[in-house]
Amino acid sequence: MAVEKKSIAKPEAVKAEAPAKAEAKKAAAKKPAAKKTAAKKPAAKKPAAAKKPAAAKKDVKATVVLQLGEREYTEAALVKIAQDVWKFDLGKNPADLKDIQLYIKPEENKVYYVMNGESGDFNI
Repeated sequence: MAVEKKSIAKPEAVKAEAPAKAEAKKAAAKKPAAKKTAAKKPAAKKPAAAKKPAAAKKDVKATVVLQLGEREYTEAALVKIAQDVWKFDLGKNPADLKDIQLYIKPEENKVYYVMNGESGDFNI
């Protein structure tokens, strides 16, 4: 019977030591593996994520209105007056008009223009 006790005690001790050794091996194996994967991730460059196309910008409808006392002028109305000046006052062909720049001076009740490089003014 004494022999049996020794054989029983040894397997229990071996069984207790075996899981501890196995856990130590697993922990040791996990730590270097984690370091290797961490080292691989920064070294391996991933392609940049494909950018989604920007949502199409919607054109905002804007209206500019100049109010002088009781009078109102929209941007379109001022451009129309400038085109009429080009056609009737200057006697030029409307098809030749390519560029219009308007400078409004409300304190003088005037609009100064530069149309195709030619400058002038008209009253509003």
